[in-house]
Amino acid sequence: MNTANQTCGDFLDALASKAPVPGGGGASALVGALGAALCTMVGNYTVGKKKYAQVEEDVKGLMTKAEALRARLLALVDADAAAFEPLSKAYAIPKDDPNREQVMEACLRDAAATPMEILRLSCEAIDLHSEMLEKGSVMMLSDVGTGVIFCWSALYGAALNVKVNTKSMADRAYAQAMNDEVDALMERYRKIAERVYESVLGRFA
Repeated sequence: MNTANQTCGDFLDALASKAPVPGGGGASALVGALGAALCTMVGNYTVGKKKYAQVEEDVKGLMTKAEALRARLLALVDADAAAFEPLSKAYAIPKDDPNREQVMEACLRDAAATPMEILRLSCEAIDLHSEMLEKGSVMMLSDVGTGVIFCWSALYGAALNVKVNTKSMADRAYAQAMNDEVDALMERYRKIAERVYESVLGRFA
């Protein structure tokens, strides 16, 4: 599977099908990539404008970071699918197989790691939108608001895909540590994303 070479229609057809991948994790990564792309779009409508000359270098820096996030999140669409395949096979191992628990645990950790990265990167993208709100073109406010909501959605979707895997882990200390990080990031970045969105919405009142 190579998402980067698919059309939007092809990806949606695959997502809607009975195939096990792509699923919620991959969809979250793609939504996060869309959010990051909107941050770059706002920057592109800001740089070169005399009105924003004082913050132009800052905006260029935000765009560079946003493009790196977009590329990584897009790659994680396929990475999420790749991590799920071994786990799906591990569930088929007979329960009396002495190696089953060890194999399952390794696969669960791998399957949780990808959405965890999606979650962290979505948080980084939310931070970029928070700064772009203050420095980007006022003509593009709706795109800042839309972008931050996409990143917020990606964050929440990724969180679910971490926890569906930590729930089945035998190492409860490891699972709890992941869950604690997820909960802390959700709480912190929910507030940041909501502030950005409400700020944008309030300017249209």
